Amino acid sequence: MHRLFGTDGVRGIANEELSCERATQIGRALGTVLSSRHKYRPRVLIGMDTRLSSPMLAAALAAGLCSVGSDAEILGVLPTPAVAHLVTKYGAKAGVMISASHNPYPYNGVKIFADTGFKLSDELEEQIESIVLDSTPPCRPAEPDKLGRLTLLPNAAEDYLAHLRETTDVSLDGMHLVIDCANGASYRTAARLFEGLGARCTLLFDRPDGRNINERCGSTDMRVLASTVIRERADIGLAFDGDADRFLAVDENGEEVDGDRIMAILALDLKKRGRLKGNAAVGTVMTNFGFQKFCEREGIRYFSAKVGDRYVLEMLIREGFVFGGEQSGHIIFRDFATTGDGQLTAVQLLSVMRREGKRLSELCTVMQRYPQTTVNIAADASDKILFFTDEEIGGILKRAEEAVTDSGRIVARPSGTEPMIRIMVECESEERATRIATETARAIDRRLAEYKQ
Repeated sequence: MHRLFGTDGVRGIANEELSCERATQIGRALGTVLSSRHKYRPRVLIGMDTRLSSPMLAAALAAGLCSVGSDAEILGVLPTPAVAHLVTKYGAKAGVMISASHNPYPYNGVKIFADTGFKLSDELEEQIESIVLDSTPPCRPAEPDKLGRLTLLPNAAEDYLAHLRETTDVSLDGMHLVIDCANGASYRTAARLFEGLGARCTLLFDRPDGRNINERCGSTDMRVLASTVIRERADIGLAFDGDADRFLAVDENGEEVDGDRIMAILALDLKKRGRLKGNAAVGTVMTNFGFQKFCEREGIRYFSAKVGDRYVLEMLIREGFVFGGEQSGHIIFRDFATTGDGQLTAVQLLSVMRREGKRLSELCTVMQRYPQTTVNIAADASDKILFFTDEEIGGILKRAEEAVTDSGRIVARPSGTEPMIRIMVECESEERATRIATETARAIDRRLAEYKQ
């Protein structure tokens, strides 16, 4: 079990759990691990989102790398998938993204990519943990003449955007897009990307101040985007999260379109064009049942992974498939990327709209969404352990499962990226799903509170 890394890197409150000292330790540990595997001085790329703490943590991590003889190359503010792409394009030995994705600004995180562009393996994460937490083996400072160098890479954004443009041969001339940048990393790239493909763009939340990332905007709050699409009579609204690895949409009527419906549209398009390898799509245990029914109807094989885009990717690699994703908007095209990429997904969805000559609302009819309600419970690390070990909580969940087995399902799990336990109920009616999810969450919350009295 990991002691430092979660399902999506190292996360915590900036300057508290994720301090400068911890970032420097991670940099030293990463440099030490890379030096043990490569003969020449390792080069490591560092990108960041727009949080107030991101430059501070990037500098601390870079200092750690240089102190053990690794070179740190700063990409500046860029989406997470840009780091994953550029680490292979530039031939670096690793890439690091400073971001806490969709979390509010006080949080930050460290995501590490290997030289393949894929997230770091469990083995290497455990080696880094051992060095950081146990000093095993201890980091050895580089000799003065062998210190790493710190450099800036000014062309990183354009190199990444060139890659995204190459994934489509469709022009977006005449399309009007409203784009919510979440005051995050996509504020640097979205307009350049979509205007470069011919679209007319209205930008929202593209003025980051360090504190407003994901604040009542982006893929976690699409209300302003929806109202703007209607007011502007736009063709579609695009919503990214803070590091732009997620993408959700709003159709021309202001209706929100989640990752499951986007996946259905894209999977069907890939199948029609003979590009759905294995004739399969990978979702997660949180994927709406309607997506599974869509796959059955269209003759697409459906596979379910654990929640987390890294687990979707693991299944894609293991089975040799090319397409999968999550309801939250993490969608992976293995033909083009090694991780979820919100802007890439948006380009592909817009390309389908243009090829089919249909509005998004029309394309969405390929999948009927089953009513689904999720209730979150605030939970620290000890609460998450109790969730798995307490017999009474087990009984609460068993009774909830029995209440929906005739016409639905319940998925209860601790979040791997936030201090929460999520209770999701899916059944034949929204009212029943909401009632069961709410009652179950309240019962579990009361039980957790008893341990703190």
